[in-house]
Amino acid sequence: MAIKTVATNRKAYHNYHIQESIEAGIALTGTEIKSIRTGRVSLADAYVKPEGGELWLLNAHIARYEAGSYLSHVPTRPRKLLLHRKQIDSLASQVLERGLTLVPLKLYIKDGIAKVEVALAKGKKLYDKRESIIRREAEREVGRAIKRRQKYQRR
Repeated sequence: MAIKTVATNRKAYHNYHIQESIEAGIALTGTEIKSIRTGRVSLADAYVKPEGGELWLLNAHIARYEAGSYLSHVPTRPRKLLLHRKQIDSLASQVLERGLTLVPLKLYIKDGIAKVEVALAKGKKLYDKRESIIRREAEREVGRAIKRRQKYQRR
């Protein structure tokens, strides 16, 4: 299985506590898949919304394909996610009942087919974000100190 990651939503890991993720297909047009293969995708402001028994990927920006004609796609159009009925119902009920959010984590090409990893997430509070930043900076400092120590031991 050849998997090529095209775009990741790094903002999602900062703004949400990720609980459970699932792989979904995307209904695309011809120029959209060509643009995805060239890597011109942004998931920064994207989210998934259950509507009418279906899941829709909203605000995902797939740039226009340069070699396409004037009939090319709209970059931020809603795109239908392809999942089994039970999966859709389960995710939609958790969003409605538990107040969770569906967030796209990454978009990748698996065996020539575009897939998106969608996660059930709960929004972080401001103090949670600060806490994660402090933890990350502490880990970096420890890593730097270890490298410095190893460097001086070699001399």
